[in-house]
Amino acid sequence: MGSLPHVVEDCQGVLQVFSDGSIFRLDNIDHFNIPVQDDGSVIWKDSPFDKTNNLHLRLYKPTAAASKLPVVYYFHGGGFCVGSRTWPNFHNCCLRLASGLQALVVAPDYRLAPEHRIPAAVEDAVCAVEWLKCEGLSRSPDAWLCKGVDFDRVFVIGDSSGGNMAHHLAVRLGPGSPELDPVRIRGYILLAPFFGGTVRTKSEAEGQPEPFLNLDILDSTFYQHTSVGTNF
Repeated sequence: MGSLPHVVEDCQGVLQVFSDGSIFRLDNIDHFNIPVQDDGSVIWKDSPFDKTNNLHLRLYKPTAAASKLPVVYYFHGGGFCVGSRTWPNFHNCCLRLASGLQALVVAPDYRLAPEHRIPAAVEDAVCAVEWLKCEGLSRSPDAWLCKGVDFDRVFVIGDSSGGNMAHHLAVRLGPGSPELDPVRIRGYILLAPFFGGTVRTKSEAEGQPEPFLNLDILDSTFYQHTSVGTNF
């Protein structure tokens, strides 16, 4: 009888990879005790955007919008391996973006590694913005999208690995995103984007290691949970 599977990688108990290739991933991070900060100024709802891969996104809309709303996409971080639109830290961020910017915020989920290696996440990001194009072309019956939304003013925000995805969206779609007409992406905002490569940068080689996001963790995430070694 062989030995029982044992943990070979452990990301604070949120993600565990076992010796037999099986995966354990928490569905939420309630154990981190992050309270939802909702002052009622924003309403939100979930909607599917890729039925094949069972992917959903969350829409956030200010309750007292005075004019047509720009659209802000928010791609969450998590090292391509963890995270969801439902996590309270990301949910709080989107509530603040919608309220502070007076914008319709779109927060898509995407397939996670190691089950779905890169470029799956980037493909899902493209699918998420193409969903908005389809809604615009079909003159969506959804009251949140059929009126009061400015498809000509769309911005993409990405946090950490989400910033990496925003970068690749910009490269793929090009200035003004002509293939997404009537959707026009006006800008990309990369928040501490997660990049890696085959050669150490100066800060990687000479900087002080952090207790959690150290080089061993980043290398493990980057090389073992993705299918490429550079640029992503």
